Amino acid sequence: MNKKHRLFSSLKWINFVSKRFSKVDRSGRTAVTSTLSSLGVCFGVLALIVVISVMNGFQMEFIDAIMEISSYHVRVSEIGDMDEFVDWCNSDKNVKTVVPFYEAQGLMLSSAGQEGAALVRAIDPGVMEKDPGFAKELKMISGDFDLSEDDYIILGNDLASSIGAKTGGTVTIFALSGSSDVSLFSNQRSFVVKGIFFSNYADINSAYSFVSLDAGKKNFGESARQVLGIKIKDSNKDSAFIAKLNEKYPDVKAESWRSYNRAFFGALRIEKNMLMLLVFLIFVVVAINIYNGMRRMVYERREEIAVLTALGSSKRSVQTVFIYKGFMTGVTGALPGLILGLLICVNMRSVFLFLSKALYYVQYFITMITAPGNAYMMQENPMFRIYASIPARMVFSEIILIFFFGIFASLSASWFASRQILNVTVAEVLHDD
Repeated sequence: MNKKHRLFSSLKWINFVSKRFSKVDRSGRTAVTSTLSSLGVCFGVLALIVVISVMNGFQMEFIDAIMEISSYHVRVSEIGDMDEFVDWCNSDKNVKTVVPFYEAQGLMLSSAGQEGAALVRAIDPGVMEKDPGFAKELKMISGDFDLSEDDYIILGNDLASSIGAKTGGTVTIFALSGSSDVSLFSNQRSFVVKGIFFSNYADINSAYSFVSLDAGKKNFGESARQVLGIKIKDSNKDSAFIAKLNEKYPDVKAESWRSYNRAFFGALRIEKNMLMLLVFLIFVVVAINIYNGMRRMVYERREEIAVLTALGSSKRSVQTVFIYKGFMTGVTGALPGLILGLLICVNMRSVFLFLSKALYYVQYFITMITAPGNAYMMQENPMFRIYASIPARMVFSEIILIFFFGIFASLSASWFASRQILNVTVAEVLHDD
């Protein structure tokens, strides 16, 4: 109980002395330095939260489309008893969906005479009802996702545009990779285009087409390899699921979404890390500013430090006062930065639309002054509307890391700057006065 009382008294004393210093510092150069330091932490936290959230929004648009439409969380092939394996997957509470499919490369010709390379995937006609993630990421912009007949096909919008195909038209898969029991080249593989889709990943739009499972068995050959696409509730637990799967079925081949898209996801990770590193330099500049300001403050408070030490305070206790002041500088900067950053991220669409309007009117005003005849050519930058359409995605762990790093930058700078208190000689300071 005595220790707790001493600790409470010590904290109370530190807070009292810090407040007394702050009252003296409310005017003059020290006050300006302290305010600028807090603003630096505030804008650093705000900028980093907004930038990282927008980057997450950009990247997750691609990642979601790839994992929900293309790669799935886990791909499994070389399965012995398919029915038994599917039942085992469905009995696992962590598994959301299990989707069988075939896949082959093809050269597609449209009735307009244009051709293009395509990836042809044969899937369950009822996939839109069985796989909510697939239905969410694959948006139909023309026709319907109808694979009820063997000669129906669904095309990506960029693929359809490149070969001149339209809904209701026909396409022929002239060349098709498959097993040895099907022809490589054939004019008999004709399909009716029942729909055209769009996803948030351009490579899927420009290459993917979908046919029914029966059409895949018919056109890819009897020995075509069937693959199961498995989606789990937490994509980050793919390694644990694969380990569990291999323990039960050691002969199957399982591939994670991490290895299947290693190059692409690796590039996204490097891009994000480099961006975080660049924005973190804001905190380095802020920390240097706090360090210099705190050193000046320690120098200006030599007399007060000497008096406090002469009255019985240890140098460590006096140093703690300045560290506490640096901590409060970090908190008073990081907390408003956190709140403002979250508000901007939640209202990102409105922010970008406002910036678009503001930039347009500024440019229009300048043009009216410098070259009024060109004012009719002015228009809003369409990129702002594209940015506005992509929602910011806030990751709790990243936001907490940014918040505490802002406080840590201020705290560490104050600690380094206040170390010179230990070198203050009480007798020398009082003798000079």
